[in-house]
Amino acid sequence: MTLFMMAVLAVLVFFMFRNGQKRKKAAAELQNQVVVGAHVMTTFGVYGTIKSIDEVENIVVLETSPKNTLKLHRQAIARVVESAAVAPTAGEAIGADLTNLALNPEAEAGKLEIDPQFGERKPKNSK
Repeated sequence: MTLFMMAVLAVLVFFMFRNGQKRKKAAAELQNQVVVGAHVMTTFGVYGTIKSIDEVENIVVLETSPKNTLKLHRQAIARVVESAAVAPTAGEAIGADLTNLALNPEAEAGKLEIDPQFGERKPKNSK
């Protein structure tokens, strides 16, 4: 029983060290990506572009909108935001679907839940 408890303790210690190493590596990668011109998100949800970095004081000047800047501690940067041009947003995808439906309504016929299924009778008084 004692050997089993020691083994469980050893496994827990191993995973704690491994988790710490992963976090440290991820933090180092983030700090390498934080460069002037990068589009970032802060820990409090503000998006902006880095205008300057003071390595000595660990201060980042972040431009949130034209001519509006914030001075932040470097550790307040949560992540570097990649280009959003790769995939459309949910709103853009829905807009494209609605455009396709408006231009070609026959393509979507029978696919809605209110449309009768094959072999199902449609009530006479419905319009």
